[in-house]
Amino acid sequence: TGRTGPCTQAIIDAKISRVVVGITDPDPKVSGRGIAHLREAGISVDLGVLTEEISTQLKPYIHHRTTKRPFVVLKMAVTLDGRTAAPDGTSMWITGETARKRVQQLRAESDAVLVGAGTVRIDDPQLTVRDVEGESPRRIVLGSVSDSARVNPCTQWHGSLVDLLDELGGQNVLQLLIEGGPTVAAAFHRENLINQYIFHLAPALAGGNDSLPVFENSGIATMSQLWRGQIVSSQQLGDDLEIILEPNSAKQETKQ
Repeated sequence: TGRTGPCTQAIIDAKISRVVVGITDPDPKVSGRGIAHLREAGISVDLGVLTEEISTQLKPYIHHRTTKRPFVVLKMAVTLDGRTAAPDGTSMWITGETARKRVQQLRAESDAVLVGAGTVRIDDPQLTVRDVEGESPRRIVLGSVSDSARVNPCTQWHGSLVDLLDELGGQNVLQLLIEGGPTVAAAFHRENLINQYIFHLAPALAGGNDSLPVFENSGIATMSQLWRGQIVSSQQLGDDLEIILEPNSAKQETKQ
């Protein structure tokens, strides 16, 4: 319970007669113990109310408690012809102001944000929270950055992605937001480490095949190899469209 006392005892002390519970805590250290404590005290407990809605809201927490890793969210701004940056690597700005403000909210909801060293060299981002309420997430860069980079202070990571997620999970990072380019996106995607894909589609076209795609390097060889997900939500963001996609099988969510 952190710095606060057990909520079950506070409920008992307040002489509350009935408690409504959406889901049990998946943490094996506490799962079901609070409910049992309440019932032993004679309090009526209704379990399983709005379970689906609450499970969606608590998805990062549930994922962390069951896998000991952060819930990994990839956010990409994309043109309608599937391009994320110009041939020179620049990507500011594909989407409009409303979509960019939404990214600020995603950062505020995340415990850590990650980019590659290439993104730092080209865009020199701060990766802080601006224009919305919330604290800035911890900043992580795959590779090395200069002391003058605006992303500092940051963690510079040179190991495997699996080891990174294990380490972040052990540090109680519940949600990791990836804002990197196609190299970083492809690395996480190839290892099936992404739990949620957020695409911001802009009504724009890059044209040709020399601009950068969502994922770098070779893709599938035949249509039977298509990666498929399920759309869990979509919304208009000014002139842009947000589509949130999640893997549609447990196999795609597990480490290989």
